[in-house]
Amino acid sequence: MITGCVMSYTIDFRRKVISVRKAEGLTIRETAKQFRIGKASLVRWLKRPEPKNSTPRKRKLDKNALAKDVEQYPDAYQKERAERFGVCKKTIWQSLKKLGLTYKKNSIPSKNQRKRQAGTSAKKTTVRKKKINLLFLLMKVVFHMTLHELTAIPQKVTVVLA
Repeated sequence: MITGCVMSYTIDFRRKVISVRKAEGLTIRETAKQFRIGKASLVRWLKRPEPKNSTPRKRKLDKNALAKDVEQYPDAYQKERAERFGVCKKTIWQSLKKLGLTYKKNSIPSKNQRKRQAGTSAKKTTVRKKKINLLFLLMKVVFHMTLHELTAIPQKVTVVLA
């Protein structure tokens, strides 16, 4: 079964199928089998042989107006935009996504954020230095023991090194 593919038979072919059905007195199933078409298609053709004219779907939201709104109110919430345009928040979200517009956080951190980041990075650096110093001290002990003919490394040292 092919989905998502719209194929249309010509009006001449549709009329021919209908006329053969009437002339030979065939059932819908027999006619569909003879012409290798779907039964539902034949039923539809019997009601209306001409295909329906397709029209583009009308959208509630004007993309150009939304783009102008984003320029005019860059910090507005999607909820506010939805109220202005009379649509739901999801419509705004989807339209902004299609336009390639996403909410970006401020790339310049505030004064408080810089202080917090500086404090946490200083703490991390201090902890890292302590761990490195401890590791070097343990390595000294292990190598000193192995140089003096000690082949066994104490259990606690191997756990720290792993």
